[in-house]
Amino acid sequence: MSAWSAWLAAQAGAREEAGLRRVLRPRPASDETIDLAGNDYLGLSRDPVVTAAAADAALMWGAGSGASRLVTGTLRLHEHLEQELASYTGQPAALVMSTGYHANLALVTALADRDTLVVSDAHIHASLVDAVRLSRAEVVVVPHSDVAAVRRALVASDKRALVLTESIYSVLGDEAPLVELAAVCAEHDAMLVVDEAHGLGVHGPGLVHGRGLAGLEHVVVTMTLSKSLGSQGGAVLGPPALVEHLVNKARPFIFDTALAPAPTAGALAALGVLRARPELVDVVRRRVVDLAAALGVEPPAGAVLSVSMPSPQVAVAAQAAALEHGLRIGCFRPPSVPDGISRLRITVNAGVSDDDWGRATQVLVAVVKEHA
Repeated sequence: MSAWSAWLAAQAGAREEAGLRRVLRPRPASDETIDLAGNDYLGLSRDPVVTAAAADAALMWGAGSGASRLVTGTLRLHEHLEQELASYTGQPAALVMSTGYHANLALVTALADRDTLVVSDAHIHASLVDAVRLSRAEVVVVPHSDVAAVRRALVASDKRALVLTESIYSVLGDEAPLVELAAVCAEHDAMLVVDEAHGLGVHGPGLVHGRGLAGLEHVVVTMTLSKSLGSQGGAVLGPPALVEHLVNKARPFIFDTALAPAPTAGALAALGVLRARPELVDVVRRRVVDLAAALGVEPPAGAVLSVSMPSPQVAVAAQAAALEHGLRIGCFRPPSVPDGISRLRITVNAGVSDDDWGRATQVLVAVVKEHA
């Protein structure tokens, strides 16, 4: 056995012993299992308007965009989607990218360098963590949602500063103190970067818009198109000068193939459905509150409900028990969770029928009672 083979085997053995082994489980196109593990919060990924738009775009434009956006990959579809995203969220400009992960990488690495301070919440998404590492900026990690700690970090530095947060955190499901963070950033001439991955759609135009912060020069938004909009891709929204800077300086944008026509058109159609059917947001909120009460946990600010488990092994066993009863749920385990606590991850989906939702609730109550 070579040195690399031995190392890989040792790594696999350590994961197995710790109960942290992950495997890919392909699913068929038609699946009777109730899905409360994915992020299709509004049920739009299979909406006929959305799927028809995606299919039509593939037939009209082709399967792929063909190049990076600065070559020939920028389509009229991209421009239209950017205009609609900016309009819906109350932002002056938008730039669409291939994933939400790329949106975070592009923004932070194009703005931050060795002469920049990045103040990062301890619970930010892995894409922002990786972006900070790539930027080589000085970084201060502050306790979760601790505005006073953010202020202290900004006061102690004379560098250009970015403050990183999520509007709704995907693990705990809590809302960030956006108004307070924006005020602190304004006081110290810092830029607030808000990842709206779990806020867009679940809170209509998002919490930056909802808290009256949209359009402020020092508040920049990133988002994914793969959750509430049921498609794929990501975007950065903010001042036109910022978008122009990203087009010229953001390597994850410049050197990446442009978002394909089908997901671009799908996201655009989903945005239209969301505008026309705002009641979908009410369905998500009602189900979140009802399910949280049934499971005896606090309702989250978003559509992801987390239930603590005693260990990674118990969390995996509970997930398997739910699947045996026809319900697919997620599972958070270290190192994916910053506080080291394993949890069941249950995502509310407005596209699930009332009958299936009732059955899913019964299964979840039984599984949590047995394992938690």
